[in-house]
Amino acid sequence: MKAGLNSVVKKALQGYVGFANLPNQVHRKSVKKGFHFTVMIVGESGLGKSTLVNTLFGTTLYPGKGDVEPTDETPKTVEIQSLSAEIEENGVKLRLTVVDTPGFGDFVNNEESWKPILDNIEERFDAYLEQENRVNRRKMVDNRVHACIYFIAPTGHSLKPLDVEFMRRLHTKVNLIPVIAKSDTLTEDEIKQFKQRILDDIKSHNIQIYQAPQYEYDDPETIAENRDIINKIPFAIVGSDREVETSDGKKVRGRKYPWGVIEVDNPDHCDFVKLRQMLIRTHMEELKEYTSDVLYENYRSEKLETMGVQQDPTVFKEVNPLAKMEEERQLHEVKLQKMENEMKAVFQQKVAEKESKLKQSEEELYTRHKEMKDALERQRMELEEKKRRLESGRPITPEKAKKKGFPFNK
Repeated sequence: MKAGLNSVVKKALQGYVGFANLPNQVHRKSVKKGFHFTVMIVGESGLGKSTLVNTLFGTTLYPGKGDVEPTDETPKTVEIQSLSAEIEENGVKLRLTVVDTPGFGDFVNNEESWKPILDNIEERFDAYLEQENRVNRRKMVDNRVHACIYFIAPTGHSLKPLDVEFMRRLHTKVNLIPVIAKSDTLTEDEIKQFKQRILDDIKSHNIQIYQAPQYEYDDPETIAENRDIINKIPFAIVGSDREVETSDGKKVRGRKYPWGVIEVDNPDHCDFVKLRQMLIRTHMEELKEYTSDVLYENYRSEKLETMGVQQDPTVFKEVNPLAKMEEERQLHEVKLQKMENEMKAVFQQKVAEKESKLKQSEEELYTRHKEMKDALERQRMELEEKKRRLESGRPITPEKAKKKGFPFNK
């Protein structure tokens, strides 16, 4: 029986060939090229966003409040601030971009405070789409947001309307990772109940948050780690980039209170370790891959459809560059013709207005000329009448002379 065209026949090797070394080749190439990652942090002021970033990457990437001079000016709208830095660990280079959103949730009316953030994410998609449409695509820069860490205030109740609206608007554009900020203000029972309320709100509003993917050939240990990460969402975190001393004299990153020390890197105290593990150590490439293959592709398809570009889903149709150039040329000519017609219409209107003014001036001059001509004609007739009277010997009465006299006869 013949094998089908799509069937795959497995063959055993009689000796070492060498393609098992392909992962090492990819590793060398990746280390040489370096990596890049863009993370956005969103939340109200005072929730420890910059401290968390510094804690995640173990260095002062984002200035804290003490590093910035105080100012009385507060942003009138949500601003977008981006900070890029190159960091290196064991010979592996990472170009990290942190996108902050100061002003979010800090106003009396936060009705559309999510809109500048959504616009920024879509602008980054548009910039990448423009690079894809270039002839030379060798030096493409990926500035798309790969993950959005959304800070939830530790109220202990449920999601606020602003939280729901933000996640509902952006969950199809970016990988949402909700975290409970400053979780050391809540007890363990309160954190557990708060997490369940948050998950219930997310489910009831059909909001999609990032879930660590599971693969078919993962080993049991990896599957257990992924399941543990999923169970911790939303992450209850405590951020601190300063070392404190515990009761046994050990130096740890954390926060010191009269009743004890909260250790940032202790899984029993908070979920910071699990967040860092998912975001950096195990799922950074998955976050980038999901952004590129799902979120960006969906946005790209919608964008092209709104531009009138349609494609048969069953047949791939290539775009003819000559036909595309001819179409753009025709559209440009139509645009130029429209502008020319508008300029002609404006010119004709100006000419008509000028002709109307000239015609009115001409009529006024003609009327004045006729009046002057009639006045001269009357004076000429009066002079001829006086001449006839003088020649006939008839005297001119004083009344008539006074009545019909001219200035030069006085």
